[in-house]
Amino acid sequence: MGEKAESTTREALADFLRQRRDALSPDVVGLKAGRRRRTPGLRRDEVARLANMSTIYYERLEQGRGSQPSSAILAGLAQALRLDPDERAYLYLLAGHAEPAVAEPGGAADPRLLSVMRAVTTTFPAFVADELGTVTAQNALHTTLFGRVAGRPEREGNLFWCWFGRGRWRRSVLDPPERQEAIGHNFVAYLRMIVAKRGHDAAAAALVADLRAVSGEFLGMWDEHRVAGFSPPGMSVLDNRVGRLDFDCALMVSSQSTQRLGSLHAVPGTPTQQRLSRLAEHVPAPADREGRTSGPGRGKTGDGLLQPGQHG
Repeated sequence: MGEKAESTTREALADFLRQRRDALSPDVVGLKAGRRRRTPGLRRDEVARLANMSTIYYERLEQGRGSQPSSAILAGLAQALRLDPDERAYLYLLAGHAEPAVAEPGGAADPRLLSVMRAVTTTFPAFVADELGTVTAQNALHTTLFGRVAGRPEREGNLFWCWFGRGRWRRSVLDPPERQEAIGHNFVAYLRMIVAKRGHDAAAAALVADLRAVSGEFLGMWDEHRVAGFSPPGMSVLDNRVGRLDFDCALMVSSQSTQRLGSLHAVPGTPTQQRLSRLAEHVPAPADREGRTSGPGRGKTGDGLLQPGQHG
């Protein structure tokens, strides 16, 4: 970073801290406002105390001086200033640090994404997963097509494992080998970005180690060190009940958690949407529809997927 750019970033960090401090009411953090308070927000010494740092160091940050704050300092500031997820991410960005992973609430699906997923359950397959690819929920159509993944033990409920580890989601993919290779490269480049974003934490490192150990394909792609944001690849799937399904893919990232909603949409000009409507007839009864607890879709192979060489 050039000297001018670094100076601009320091000024932006200083201004951000001042603005958030001024906007935070004392009563929100359990302090009495008092009649002699000169500012409607917190004082510098109050923020420093709440963030467990010296007042002098905090003052230097607001003045655009001092050393680069550590991750521990940033965590204290985010807590003291009651930053929301977007503000917290911005704070780390200004300070030149990767934002630490936010722990998900007990593996539960993000309620906002879950609501969207359920709303489209008879329209197109969809699922919710955390940023490391662990599936937290599937809608009924996705479960009927691919079988239950959410809630499966160990790595069996992980998207990357389903593709590279056991091939669970590849058994019915019709795309030629070069297309499947491109899809794999996309997954790995995206995972590279996520691992870096999480600061190579223990959970991310363990997933990568397991994938490297079980899949030579993943190992080779990982060692190429390609990185990219996720560009959801389309794919074609053969189902033994309704035939070929051609999908475009979409990804929605929650603003309140690290989870994503993945969805498969019928490619325009193909009979996929009509065939999905027929597939919906195979969705289990309402009492069994929850993707985290229901069994696989009812089909000849036990999970609704064709083995290579079978035809719909």
